[in-house]
Amino acid sequence: MNIAYWIVAGLLAVFYVYAGTLKVSRSRDQLRPMMAWVDRVPLPALRALGTVEILGAAGLILPPLTGIAPSLATAAAIGFVLLQTGAITVHLTGGDRRIALNAGLAATAAASVWLATGL
Repeated sequence: MNIAYWIVAGLLAVFYVYAGTLKVSRSRDQLRPMMAWVDRVPLPALRALGTVEILGAAGLILPPLTGIAPSLATAAAIGFVLLQTGAITVHLTGGDRRIALNAGLAATAAASVWLATGL
């Protein structure tokens, strides 16, 4: 179960560090081809979302790795489930029906919640 957690958490962390870095560092024009919803969100909120994604990725990896407050990994994974639930809502309210990636990320984060409880 420990190996499964590291695989799932590692993949989630890589994805969220990448996505968060894009949201923190790129302009709306650069993000628009990848994320059609960026025009509906204020720029400071977009930057904050990217920061939360990067910090959440660190929360999946660092606590179990260091042994300091490993329950924070569970909290980070729950946060990602909630984040993706919100993302699905934003997509659907904006008329965008492409939520397969968000649903997959929510399911993967839910799996990491379950796996993190066994750490």
